[in-house]
Amino acid sequence: MGRMTLTTFALVRHGQTDWNAERRLQGATDIPLNDVGRQQARDAVNVLSAYEWDTIVSSPLSRAAETADLIAEGLGLNIARRVPNLIERSFGPAEGLQAGPELEALRIPGGFRGGESDDDAAARGIDALNDLAEEFAGQRVLVVSHGTLIRLTLSRAIGRKLDSVHNAVLNLAHHHAVDGWQLDYYNGERLVEVVES
Repeated sequence: MGRMTLTTFALVRHGQTDWNAERRLQGATDIPLNDVGRQQARDAVNVLSAYEWDTIVSSPLSRAAETADLIAEGLGLNIARRVPNLIERSFGPAEGLQAGPELEALRIPGGFRGGESDDDAAARGIDALNDLAEEFAGQRVLVVSHGTLIRLTLSRAIGRKLDSVHNAVLNLAHHHAVDGWQLDYYNGERLVEVVES
């Protein structure tokens, strides 16, 4: 693997689920896509087909796996595999709850009681991407995962706090063996480099 190796990642959040629509925390709970989500996955193919992809991997949770299957079908790719480390951050007992007093009662600094902390989820996400960058060095890898995991992982990778990730839109990042991570697109928008004066 050369020092100049650049590995490109699309990090795509799964399509919508009923729990997304109801604004419930999903976490590690395996909630399937709904019909809106399936259509979002098919629509994502149009954007993603502007690039060449070598492989596609996803979280094993059904909402991500089905999104990946629909995208793979649309792009004529084979799924390399499901990556357990790409599952959504666990929210523990907070899963299934909507915003409100019950949810607030479970909130602790950096996460929810009985769930995975922001830091642990970010570290797990970075480990998963670094492993993929090594395995698929120099290739273009499409990763279908989850909103909070993608947000925490990319925030950690670029050292900047990012907003929530929309369903089935393009987040495009590059991994360079020496220079580390660079994020080009977030929620489908090109990011402007913040240059410190």
